[in-house]
Amino acid sequence: MDSRQLRYFAAIHEEGSLARAADRERVAVSALSRHLANLEAELGVPLFERLPRGVRPTASGARLYEHARAILKSMQAASADIRDTETEIAGEISVGFAHSVVKAIGVQLMQRVSRDYPNLRLHLSEIFSGATARQLASAEVDLTITYNQPPDSRFRFQPILEEEVVLLGHPDRVGGTGPIPFDAVLEMPLIILRQGLNARAVMDDPSLLRRIEERAQFQMNSITAIDGSLLSGIGCLIGTEFILSDHLTAGRLISRPIIKPALSRILYVGELNDRPPTFAFETIRQLCIDLTVEAVANKRWKAELLTGR
Repeated sequence: MDSRQLRYFAAIHEEGSLARAADRERVAVSALSRHLANLEAELGVPLFERLPRGVRPTASGARLYEHARAILKSMQAASADIRDTETEIAGEISVGFAHSVVKAIGVQLMQRVSRDYPNLRLHLSEIFSGATARQLASAEVDLTITYNQPPDSRFRFQPILEEEVVLLGHPDRVGGTGPIPFDAVLEMPLIILRQGLNARAVMDDPSLLRRIEERAQFQMNSITAIDGSLLSGIGCLIGTEFILSDHLTAGRLISRPIIKPALSRILYVGELNDRPPTFAFETIRQLCIDLTVEAVANKRWKAELLTGR
């Protein structure tokens, strides 16, 4: 197996057709077919089902594609990194942020890259904390900043900050501003992001998460829908003040501290353990940390910094 075989294989997978992949790679269909046959013979499994129109990856083909994409991306990054060491920071970096992080530093990050690193291509996406491991492992993103990551030897997670988790909602629904016990919170009409997508962004305690998920009246997969539901008084949210700071400042929503137990969540920078960092990666990683620290220091983000841990 070599890089050319992997590149041709990835092209077939992405195009769904040998003819289209051949056009993309500017090779003859027969040559592409030969490389695919050699790869399948080497691995001892079929990688695609041949259809009347195009091809469809087998389970083995889908698995190989995840590896191929990560390998090809690393090779491209290595080439750009070494080529540009004596000039300036360049290449491509993909980062995945939790919703709060996008709100806190997303624009500032793009402004700094635009000003200081014009040859760097930045891909910024909002991801759910529960999908962090999958997206890092499959090379969909190079760097993540998400919440409450479980230990995993494949990844390196550095804690940045810790936030208090509170009860949020319309004044008529939340019923005051004083502390409220966790058991009383469970009696509220709770709204959560759809189970399995973002549960870890709330807190890291599995038993408490399970109780919240069991009692939640509404499960949604849209931040916008949750926002509107809170403003209309349909339900309450267990979250942080920062994500709804504009509504809290305007008095449209209020918050109550949760006690017995008090709740919090930790934000982590995440990366693959065995992926060699590039100059571009290290630059963006440090810039993300610096901007986060700056947001907390300037009191735009109510949290306790943990960067010294």
